[in-house]
Amino acid sequence: MSAPRRAVALVALLGALFLLGGAGPVSAHSAVRETTPGEGTVLKSAPKQVTMTFTESVGITDDSLRVLSPENRRVNAGDTEHASGRSDAVRVPLDDGLADGTYTVAWRVVSADSHPISGAFTFSIGKPSETTASVSAEPAVNPASGALYDIARYAAYAAVALLIGAATFVLVCRPASAEPLRGLVRAGWWVLVATTAALLLFRGPYERGTGPSTLLDPELIENTLTSRPGWALLARLALLAGAAVFLVRLGRGAEQQGTGSPEGESLEKESPEEDQARPKPVVLAVGGVLAVGLAGTWAAAEHASAGIQVPLAMTSSVLHLLAMAVWLGGLAALLTTLHRSEALLPATSVARFSRLAFASVAVLVLTGVYQSWRGLGSWDAVFDTSYGRILVAKVCAVVLLLAAAGFSRRWTGRLTDAEEPLRVPVLETVGARAGGGADSGPGAGSSSGDTGESTSAAADDGSDEKPENESEPTSPPGARRGALRRSVLAEVVVGVVVLVITTVLTGTQPGRAEIETAAAEETAAAGQRTASTTLIPFDVGTPGGHGKVQIVLEPGRVGENTVEAVIIGPDGGIATVPEIRLSFTLASQKIGPIDAGLTNKGGYWGTSSLNLPIPGTWTMKVTVRTSDIDQVSETRRVKILR
Repeated sequence: MSAPRRAVALVALLGALFLLGGAGPVSAHSAVRETTPGEGTVLKSAPKQVTMTFTESVGITDDSLRVLSPENRRVNAGDTEHASGRSDAVRVPLDDGLADGTYTVAWRVVSADSHPISGAFTFSIGKPSETTASVSAEPAVNPASGALYDIARYAAYAAVALLIGAATFVLVCRPASAEPLRGLVRAGWWVLVATTAALLLFRGPYERGTGPSTLLDPELIENTLTSRPGWALLARLALLAGAAVFLVRLGRGAEQQGTGSPEGESLEKESPEEDQARPKPVVLAVGGVLAVGLAGTWAAAEHASAGIQVPLAMTSSVLHLLAMAVWLGGLAALLTTLHRSEALLPATSVARFSRLAFASVAVLVLTGVYQSWRGLGSWDAVFDTSYGRILVAKVCAVVLLLAAAGFSRRWTGRLTDAEEPLRVPVLETVGARAGGGADSGPGAGSSSGDTGESTSAAADDGSDEKPENESEPTSPPGARRGALRRSVLAEVVVGVVVLVITTVLTGTQPGRAEIETAAAEETAAAGQRTASTTLIPFDVGTPGGHGKVQIVLEPGRVGENTVEAVIIGPDGGIATVPEIRLSFTLASQKIGPIDAGLTNKGGYWGTSSLNLPIPGTWTMKVTVRTSDIDQVSETRRVKILR
């Protein structure tokens, strides 16, 4: 299989792993800290605007906030904008003279690390009412658009690893022939160009929650090109254009110098010709700048760009991505060279990569520890959050990868030790024969040979003496190379798994943010909530014996609560029934049922003396009796705050 085909196969494997793993919705990376009016608030007069504050800065569009009347009519008086220049607060003005009733606010924003989030809440003016406003319960990301976007992200990670890793392997490790790696570098470049262009197109539907059919919508494309993720993708394309020029010139230079060597010379240590072929510092500098720039386009649009210590986090993210690319992409290059190169890979090249991989692992460990601390924030987040559990899986995979790397390093050392002495007797014999001296005869072979391969002449003269270095049997270099190929292949396979887990990790809300979000939501709910409204359908099975019962529990917290229960008939109007009974049970604490003791208030049933002793998720049971013999009971869960 050619190098480009292997690269395509690797990308296909990543996509398959993604699909098998499931393309669930991306976890929210920001959360609502506060809303004005608050969730479930009943206001005496109409507000002038709706304001929302998030746990981190968010991106918005003109219709990020939509306020709907009870009749499902938009009452926005203008476009959504950031409040008072704050990047974490948004607001929208409302029409004047809003009527009484329950209003629904549907919102959709993009968090600082480029992931879209959405939701809805309600508030009431005067008195809660039935509302016909329908807010889609679909996830923030359209499943089809999200799957295509994530597949492109996975492929982009694989491509940048191939591109940077293979190019670094050629420049630093200097294999005997770079020809087998040209296809690998080209494949990495083309796949990265294609996936970057695809991400530019998929970004719009991904943010707006629309399907792939809106891929070429001019408005969505314009929004993408003017957003921070869009700028990062455009910068990536520009850097790839520069990388193309750099690689072409580098390839021409390699052709002029000629990197190939005869098979017999592949066992030599670095020769003067190889020393001259060492890349110039300016070449390494240009390549390094391009690699850092490419890695920076990820850091500018992912977790590192939001949260605490952003400059340090972005630097760490760039180093982490570069180390990953050099290690995993270098492994792919090493495996390709071991299998496809016509000239034997010099042991010195393998040793150089071994040192390069060790340095990459050191960088990965240091930056990984910092990013883990930054993403988790506490030990509780390790197993209590999705980010922490995925991070544990990544650590386990990296441990396996390090074990495979240990085997490769051991075989590298054996290969280097085995090939180094092969150089001396061959050169001495050739030199002796060139001089035409008598020592070049069979007797000279027995006196000058130090290894089994150079003692054939000694065998001819019948000598049974064993050379000093053959006191222990050793496997031939071919067997060592085969073992090295297998250990490197194992590294590549586990490396692909690590790459997949890493990509999943970048799409998961950090544990620190998840815990802070939960705390903010709980605080906001405790401070804002003044009522809980539940709408429960019922049907007693008789003509006209169906409808809905709306139960308003105020304030929905521990202690005294007021309850109002209203029956909404089949025609949507207020209806009356002979009786409504309501009770509350907290099974986990073996409390209840507590009878609310509702009484007929003339048009609705209610009480002002319901006492709920402790917070928790209670089971609310409502029984509606429509005649002397017809009744039905329904249950719902309701959260009672402290």
